[in-house]
Amino acid sequence: MNLLSSVIDFLINGIVGLTAWQVVIYTLVVTHITIASVTIYLHRHQAHRALDLHAIPSHFFRFWLWLTTGQVTKEWAAIHRKHHAKCDTEEDPHSPVTRGIRKVLFEGAELYRAESKNQETMDKYGHGTPDDWIERNLYTRFSWQGVMALLVVNFMLFGVIGVTIWAIQMMWIPITAAGIINGIGHYWGYRNYDCADAATNIIPFGILIGGEELHNNHHTFATSAKLSSQWYEFDIGYFYIRVLETFKMAKVKKLAPKPAFEEGKTVADLDTLQSVIANRYDVMAKYAKSFKHAWREEVAHLKTKAELEARFLKSSRKLLQREPGKLEASHKQQLVELFQHSKALETMHQMRVELGAIWERSHFTRDQLLQQLQDWCARAEASGIKSLQEFSMRLRSYA
Repeated sequence: MNLLSSVIDFLINGIVGLTAWQVVIYTLVVTHITIASVTIYLHRHQAHRALDLHAIPSHFFRFWLWLTTGQVTKEWAAIHRKHHAKCDTEEDPHSPVTRGIRKVLFEGAELYRAESKNQETMDKYGHGTPDDWIERNLYTRFSWQGVMALLVVNFMLFGVIGVTIWAIQMMWIPITAAGIINGIGHYWGYRNYDCADAATNIIPFGILIGGEELHNNHHTFATSAKLSSQWYEFDIGYFYIRVLETFKMAKVKKLAPKPAFEEGKTVADLDTLQSVIANRYDVMAKYAKSFKHAWREEVAHLKTKAELEARFLKSSRKLLQREPGKLEASHKQQLVELFQHSKALETMHQMRVELGAIWERSHFTRDQLLQQLQDWCARAEASGIKSLQEFSMRLRSYA
């Protein structure tokens, strides 16, 4: 009878015998370690080379990922690099733009597994990933044996509830990374930068998914070890990297460029040109804010026009926030109708197109580009539009 009671007690409580709250806390901790392993090791270190890692955390992350996800480093890095190279096109392994949000959100892990069997992807994008003895003979060769070993360990430690903990650990990355980041992160959210693809920031507090929530920032500056860019954004993954740096366990190699300004500078010179081109995403983000100020000044006037409906104005405002080159013919026609009632908005829109063209004209000489920038500033300041004038003065001060 005592033996039977001991067996039943072991099945229910395992060796450790945690309380319900202890089980919840433990599960949150281990899943967060997995998220940290993905964002620091697989994403920023392996896929983008944004930082160097000491052998100790590097091997820990590899072992932990083998144990909790069965993910092969080469496969993850190769698929992610291809995602950036072919982002939101038919060749993108997991874009909701081409495959649909439902497919990526609920079947993201299956899309990863399918692409991992594409040898061309592995050969082209999988370079520079670990190829040592333990990678070849354990992590890659027996990729799923790790998660099965974790199932046994969880059951021994926690009893039946350990199986539930294991199931949550197995679902954590497919749901958060493969589903939410690759799905919602290209479908819904806010954008600091008008990068070439549809990447968005889901929320400004990058904690639950290790900072990966700041996806628009990442796609704009893909090789940056830090994913936050605004004062109100927090990237916990980068916080962990800085802690590792403190103990000489990591070294940041790349960060997003930060523009410098020269107080009182009134003439755009070659340094200005170089800085504007290098910081073009910052330039256009600030221009978008100026555009919003101009809109607020104009909208009260536009609402007095009976022929302009509230719905028309709302949709037009959204169109003005888009990159001009991405507008469809019907959208352009709607803006033409809007501009018939607002010369200021038409000027702001056209000046945005012209500004963006400066760093696209690679066949022009530096002197020619500088002349265009100076001419742009002169016309902006002569426009009579306060938001445009203030932006132009700020543009001149890039150094």
